Amino acid sequence: MHPAFLAPGSVAAVPIWFVNASSWRDVRAGLDRNACAFAEASGFEPVAGRHAFLPGPDGTLAGILFGQEDDGRPRDPFLAGKLAGTLPRGVYRFANAPHDERLAALGFALGGYRFARYGKSRTELRLEPPASVDLQDLSRIVEAVYLARDLINTPANDMGPEELAAAAMALAARHGAEVHTIVGEELLAQNFPLIHAVGRAAGRAPRLINVSWGDPAAPKVTLVGKGVCFDSGGLDIKHDAAMQLMKKDMGGGASVLALAHMIMDRKLNLRLRALIPTVENAISGAAFRPLDIYRSRKGLCVEVGNTDAEGRLILADALALADEETPELLIDLGTLTGAARVALGPDLPPFYTDNDTLAADLARHGRAENDPLWRLPLWRPYEQMLDSKVADLNNIATGGFAGSIICALFLNRFVTATKAWLHFDIYAWTPAAKSGRPEGGECQAARALYALLSERYG
Repeated sequence: MHPAFLAPGSVAAVPIWFVNASSWRDVRAGLDRNACAFAEASGFEPVAGRHAFLPGPDGTLAGILFGQEDDGRPRDPFLAGKLAGTLPRGVYRFANAPHDERLAALGFALGGYRFARYGKSRTELRLEPPASVDLQDLSRIVEAVYLARDLINTPANDMGPEELAAAAMALAARHGAEVHTIVGEELLAQNFPLIHAVGRAAGRAPRLINVSWGDPAAPKVTLVGKGVCFDSGGLDIKHDAAMQLMKKDMGGGASVLALAHMIMDRKLNLRLRALIPTVENAISGAAFRPLDIYRSRKGLCVEVGNTDAEGRLILADALALADEETPELLIDLGTLTGAARVALGPDLPPFYTDNDTLAADLARHGRAENDPLWRLPLWRPYEQMLDSKVADLNNIATGGFAGSIICALFLNRFVTATKAWLHFDIYAWTPAAKSGRPEGGECQAARALYALLSERYG
């Protein structure tokens, strides 16, 4: 069980009352008279997100009042996560039911996350979850999200390709999975030329992480995550502001590991394969150059229109490998384009698929899990923008439009045998703290995908 939770009845927990305009009278009637007087004297109003501490007769904390949305109003299912930044250390419980007990408990636990590797301590908040909640499942989800956030938040000096591979190995060992890595020049020997080209300039060798788990006879589901541990932009170097957050450019790989943990811990009935091509896009005399041409694992010759569009290059080789096995479902996640952020902002990752049923199921789970996603089209007429005069295709468009769609179309060229494919263009970062989502690295799309896979292979 994750430390954010405590088994019911273990210790005396401080009650949290959820109130709005319609329930405030009933809640107030059940409070101790002195506590009620204190709430009124402090000016508490049952407004969403507002809270009040209620003192006990001995001066200790006797309870919390927390405002939630009025009935019929748009709701933030993670609103209880706001409490994590205001409550003192201790154990808490829900004294009455919020709008959605499961998501409120999840938001509370996720809101309590703190990146603690370099001296800052985690907030010692613990929740006695409601009886209606599957504590084991909730715990594995929180653990997965914390794992992804920790990996993304770790700076590149301590999170290079080797360290990301070590995290995958530790996860594989925990669940009895097999893991293999292909490192450095061996990438060329085993026909992963695009991964090698992008990573060869760095002092830390590029590699491909390959995790396998589950019954080989079960339906095959393959996850592919972009693992660029730092992206300078290569010779098409980024300016300083654009480079500031590039430690998060391995957020796709981190989210894949988070999803893999949920799948393996739940023991879903599927054959899992997780592929993470991981590199540092650095600058040296060995750096790949604009207008270089490489023959990919798929056999397609790719012209490099821009070295800062490197994520799709390493994903292309990994997707080609995955496609050779013709999985039932192939999913890739990567922090790929600024165009996706311009279109949908940091909180709403776009996804792409030609499978309408799969898209509808995923959107439904995204809403149910408060893991927002939005489908964008694989608009085939734009494929001509990837044309090259000297190669099979370019890695960027000839114009500056539809950047996220163009990236999806590029990757789709490397998926030809798979039955169903999902592509996610995530941001993997929360720029300003929100309920349940502290500022910093964020695990996007994994919870919705876990719900989808649990429904299909549970």
